[in-house]
Amino acid sequence: QVQLVESGGGLVQPGGSLRLSCSASRSIFGINAMGWYRQAPGKQRELVATITSGGNTNYADSVKGRFIISRDNAKNTMYLQMNSLKPEDTAVYYCHAAFLRDYWGQGTQVTVSS
Repeated sequence: QVQLVESGGGLVQPGGSLRLSCSASRSIFGINAMGWYRQAPGKQRELVATITSGGNTNYADSVKGRFIISRDNAKNTMYLQMNSLKPEDTAVYYCHAAFLRDYWGQGTQVTVSS
């Protein structure tokens, strides 16, 4: 069983930055696949970025070069550094972990607007 809690969302102007955090209720050392997804109003949930326990990363084309996913196993936390934010990045961002089954956080709202 894993509980995931996201934090760090908010309102930011276009071109700004935010860092999301995902805190897990247990050690993430043994959790290979973790990632961030997002869902905008009226759209399906989509993959943003994933990271393995070995540090291999994968990004959606729309965020490559702007977002950075990382994890700190010692702190049981995963991060998403979001730079050069655009209005189209506005969405609820969800933390995901695959450990025997899929686990999701409750989501954190990111709004990019002037």
